[in-house]
Amino acid sequence: MSRHPEVLWAQRSDKVYLTISLPDAKDISVKCDPQGLFSFSAMGVQGESFDFSLELFGKIVPEGCKTNVGLRNIICSIMKEEKGWWKRLLKSEEKPAPYIKVDWNKWCDEDDEDPNSDLASDDDDATYVGQEEESSDDEGLLCELNNLIAS
Repeated sequence: MSRHPEVLWAQRSDKVYLTISLPDAKDISVKCDPQGLFSFSAMGVQGESFDFSLELFGKIVPEGCKTNVGLRNIICSIMKEEKGWWKRLLKSEEKPAPYIKVDWNKWCDEDDEDPNSDLASDDDDATYVGQEEESSDDEGLLCELNNLIAS
């Protein structure tokens, strides 16, 4: 039987970010379907299987989906087909599963969005799944803490 890792989410007008808490994961597979279906599977450090699928609120661009694998977690940057703020992560209006939570550390309100910040480079020891080494052009992730401190 497979288990669900903790999934934290945040968004920007053009992207959704999912942080999957799964230290030392192996055999990571991420699939992004244009209709908004996001699927994840991986093996835990002790050989246990983790997987889940999410029907996201809106359509996405599979080519714009990037996965950054770190030592403690996996960060998925998912490009929205249409720029704009989603009312919620999932298409369903039901309460999300208990393993899905808001990532308050990466959360940014619509009026606080900073296009110059980069959230996907959270972990210095990270590697990108299914990408060339040079393709780290992911823009705009964190609201700059410095902006808040300076205000």
